[in-house]
Amino acid sequence: MYDIIIIGAGPAGLTSALYAIRARKKVLILESKAYGGQIINASKIENYPGIESISGFDYATNLYNQVTKLGAEIKYESVIRVESDKTVITNNNQYKAKAIIIATGAENRKLNIEHEIELIGKGVSYCATCDGNFYKDKIVAINGGGNTALDDALYLSDIAKQVYLIHRRDEFRGENYYLEEIRHKKNIKLVLNTNIIALNGNNRLESITIRDNKNNIKQLKIDGLFIAIGQVPNNKIFTNIVDIDEYGYIKSLDGVHTKTDGIYVAGDTRVKDLRQLTTAVSDGSIAATIAIKEMKGSN
Repeated sequence: MYDIIIIGAGPAGLTSALYAIRARKKVLILESKAYGGQIINASKIENYPGIESISGFDYATNLYNQVTKLGAEIKYESVIRVESDKTVITNNNQYKAKAIIIATGAENRKLNIEHEIELIGKGVSYCATCDGNFYKDKIVAINGGGNTALDDALYLSDIAKQVYLIHRRDEFRGENYYLEEIRHKKNIKLVLNTNIIALNGNNRLESITIRDNKNNIKQLKIDGLFIAIGQVPNNKIFTNIVDIDEYGYIKSLDGVHTKTDGIYVAGDTRVKDLRQLTTAVSDGSIAATIAIKEMKGSN
């Protein structure tokens, strides 16, 4: 029997563990892949308060070491199902807890083209606010048609020399407010009815190959590509204990509580307006603190 089982070893999950361990709770972290979550792929983090610059790998490793040295137990197993009585079933074992925190994050939707993964942090990014400042006075492209892509274009237009906004359709899904702002930006060029079909470069992105709906193909020389085609949470295994929205994110009553008593949510996997490192660790600390408080109240 554990006091708290945390599903996911990204920043939200590890921060939850940190707060729970410091409260002298018996904690188990379950992670299907590797600790760190998406942040581990960031070449540099320069927007976290109090840390001038650190790689995503170093940040995640520091947090992981901090938590495990305090006594948190971590097992690399895939969660298959969670029952309302706080039983967690994995591919290897079955565990029981007094409280569960779901912190499984969300994966950035990929283009699924060759060299995409190996060029992450080397010209390919999924977060303009995280990595935009590395492209001051350079040429960048954004791929996407929703509010995130439009907002990224506006954000990067104040940093980069030239911004290409590439969208596979001729109309954007985003709000007109963003479009009006974009039309007033001289350094944003719209590239519509176009798909990215190749990423080019040796150890760093140098250009992209694009194809329009008339099958015209050309190369676009850029320094950075920001992919903003959405995120993909993996919450289907939790639908018996939580409510999810149309995009697959977990609905919370107040940012922490799910519809099931004793089961909480933290980080990018929940419905929220801003998915950043700062909000992930904030979620983690709040979820653990409330879980501990309510655990005491039920004793």
